[in-house]
Amino acid sequence: MKKDKKKGKVTLGQVFKTIMWPRRKLLLVGLVLIVISRLAGLVLPGATKVLLDDIIPNKDFDYLKTVLIIVTISLAIQASTSYILTKLLSVEAQHFISVLRVQVQKKILSLPIRYFDNNKSGALVSRIMTDVEGVRNLIGTGLVQLVGGTLTSVVALILLIKISPWMTLLVLVPVAIFAFIALKAFGKIRPIFKLRGKINADVSGRLTETLNGIRVIKGFNAEAQETKSFETGVGLLFENVKKSLTFTAIMTSSSGFLLGLASVMIMGIGGYMIMDDTLTRGDFFAFTLYLGFMIAPIVQMGNIGSQLTESFAGLDRTAEIMDMEPENDPNIRTTHLKDIKGDIKFENVSFAYEEGKEVVHNVTFDAPLGSVTALVGTSGSGKSTIAGLAATFLTPDSGTITIDGQDLSKVDLSSYRRNLGVVLQDDFLFEGTIRENILFPRPDANAEDLDKAVKSAYVNEFTDRFENGLDTLIGERGVKLSGGQRQRIAIARAVLADPKIIILDEATSNLDTESESLIQKSLAELMKGRTTFVIAHRLSTIRQATQILVIEKGLIQERGNHDELIAAKGRYFDLYTYQARI
Repeated sequence: MKKDKKKGKVTLGQVFKTIMWPRRKLLLVGLVLIVISRLAGLVLPGATKVLLDDIIPNKDFDYLKTVLIIVTISLAIQASTSYILTKLLSVEAQHFISVLRVQVQKKILSLPIRYFDNNKSGALVSRIMTDVEGVRNLIGTGLVQLVGGTLTSVVALILLIKISPWMTLLVLVPVAIFAFIALKAFGKIRPIFKLRGKINADVSGRLTETLNGIRVIKGFNAEAQETKSFETGVGLLFENVKKSLTFTAIMTSSSGFLLGLASVMIMGIGGYMIMDDTLTRGDFFAFTLYLGFMIAPIVQMGNIGSQLTESFAGLDRTAEIMDMEPENDPNIRTTHLKDIKGDIKFENVSFAYEEGKEVVHNVTFDAPLGSVTALVGTSGSGKSTIAGLAATFLTPDSGTITIDGQDLSKVDLSSYRRNLGVVLQDDFLFEGTIRENILFPRPDANAEDLDKAVKSAYVNEFTDRFENGLDTLIGERGVKLSGGQRQRIAIARAVLADPKIIILDEATSNLDTESESLIQKSLAELMKGRTTFVIAHRLSTIRQATQILVIEKGLIQERGNHDELIAAKGRYFDLYTYQARI
């Protein structure tokens, strides 16, 4: 769904084309049903006129029975059509919400890593789950009731004019004033609803962070400040809701007063006309009931209009997501890799997270098949950025990265990343079992491959002590495990993926000395014949690297193997000897 670029809003025409037209048959059935329901509802006022003007004065009992049967049938038609209408449209609306949620989730997952760095996970959850809720009023009974209510009002208006054009004219004056007020109010409410979606996403995002960081919060006795932060967000949400309620109250109160004023006019002029014998009692009662059928949809339209306005505000925010350029743009990334070797080259690569503030400057190096490239340097020097560029999490602003001679910026990301394995310093584990986390890259892996990965990363060293072994539940983000245990599971996951290219970001940082020794052996086996990038602060772990790149301020200050750099007695020598003294 594309937005109106000038106004940043989803238009009714766009909604009709993308949401309503594909479901035109279902909506047409709903429209027919609601028209039948409303026409059946008009039987009662007509029957009341007949009762007062014909049946009672003539004491016609047979006609009375006939009228009662007709009214009963009309009521049954109303009830059955209402049931079918709700069943058809409400179910389809909920189905579409499910489909749209999946589409938004898929779109969000297709966006670059940079987008996730700038948005809270809780806020994104809100955009997926909450913003799309309003479409139920577009496909469900809301929009159909709006159209059906309009038709009912028109038919009732014709019947009112037939009974008394003069009384009808008086009624239309306050109705027109109410319609004008409602249209103005809807124009004010839409941006309020849109802002509410943003505030709600921000509050949800902060709350998610609070719950995920509960150990840090309790560790620093920061419960009060987190409560204060949440209270501030909830306060903003309340102020937003208060504004929308104010406009809704204006519509409700104005409708009550103006339509009540119309009733007073009818009582006055109707009573006068009855006493003047220019209007029968039956016509007066019929007029009053028909008036209800004309006014009720108008009042209902106020509520439905508010719901539809909220729907469009949610669609505005959803469209913002759907209009974003995907990370793996098929029009740009047209090269699909099949069997790759793993020769990676950086040629004059530069990158900036913010415009004008480069963190990597004209970096050039080769990482051939089977090589181990270690990136060392102080914090913030650009090591992780270079690794992120190699992993295609980031795209160079200038320069070229190639894989087997192919420009990586034009390579389909799926075809590249299926050959990629990543182990991060604080690697993420999903809630579930140890087995499920290791099998994550290859859910259909056989027991032999799983066992090999488990033993390669020495996961069995601790799972053998657990009552449920690999089927042990680890809790959210693996909170029930030690840092070293989580790291070994992450390494086992990478082993099972059997990648051609490996990126290790402090992969042994959370391990004790004994575990590190075991893991170094498994990593040495894993890295054989594969192109590997290692980010390491503990320089003792990279002595066997093919090449070591010393990164400072986004530049390669030194390069060579361990012995060459020690002999050069430059920056690497200083870092290594400093750590050795520690």
